[in-house]
Amino acid sequence: MTDKTLNVQGMSCGHCVSSIEGSVSRLKGIETVKVHLEDGKVNVRFDSDKVSIKEITETIEDQGYDIA
Repeated sequence: MTDKTLNVQGMSCGHCVSSIEGSVSRLKGIETVKVHLEDGKVNVRFDSDKVSIKEITETIEDQGYDIA
């Protein structure tokens, strides 16, 4: 498993948390995803054989957020 912390800009509320956690958790190979709203960070644990960090960041960006 691979652990990665992403700096995500544009998150401001509980809906943002639900949106990101929901969309990322649906990807194959995701073990956990946790949004830290106050810090602007998203922690992801995933199987890099099943999903790439590029797919994860694109999924977050598709929700309308920016990866710093």
